[in-house]
Amino acid sequence: MLSVESIPGIVAVAVSLAACVTDIRSARIPNALTLTAAVAAVVFHLVVSGPRAGAASVAGWFVAVLLFAPFFIVGGLGAGDLKLLGAVGAWLGPWPAVHVALYTALAGGVMAAGLALAHGYAKTAFRNLGFILTSWRFGIGTVPGMTLEDAPGPRLAYALPVAVGTSLTLWFR
Repeated sequence: MLSVESIPGIVAVAVSLAACVTDIRSARIPNALTLTAAVAAVVFHLVVSGPRAGAASVAGWFVAVLLFAPFFIVGGLGAGDLKLLGAVGAWLGPWPAVHVALYTALAGGVMAAGLALAHGYAKTAFRNLGFILTSWRFGIGTVPGMTLEDAPGPRLAYALPVAVGTSLTLWFR
C-alpha cells in the first residue's frame, strides 16, 4: 500500500531513473526534469508536512549540491548531474543526501573503473588521475585535456551512479 511517507523515495528513484534514460541517450539531463523535481519536492514537503519539512527539503538540495560541487568545479561532473543530485536531495532531505552522495561516489568509482577496463582505457585513466593529483599540488582547478569537455576517454553517464546511490540509500534506511 502506498503511503505519504513513501512518496519522496518513490519520486527520487523515478527521477533518477528518468535521468538515466536521457543521460544514456543524449549525455544530457534536462533542466525540465531536475529543476521541476526539486521545486516539486519543496512544495510537496511544505504542503504535506509544513515549513520545517520544506526547509529540510531545501537543505537536502544544498547538501547534495555542495558535496558534489567540487567535482563540477574541476570539470569532472556535468551541471545536469549536479542538479540531479540536488533534486534527489530535495526529495530525501539533508542526512539521506549525505548517504546518496557517499553511495553515488562509490558506485561511480566502480562503474568508472569498469568502463575504463572495458574500453582498454584503465592504464591511461590511472596515469591521468596521477597527473591531475600532481597538478593539484599547485592549486586545485581544472586540468586542460582532462575535463568532461575535452577528455578523450570513455564517458560514464553519471545518472547511473546517482540512481544506484539513491536506491542504496533507500534500501538501507
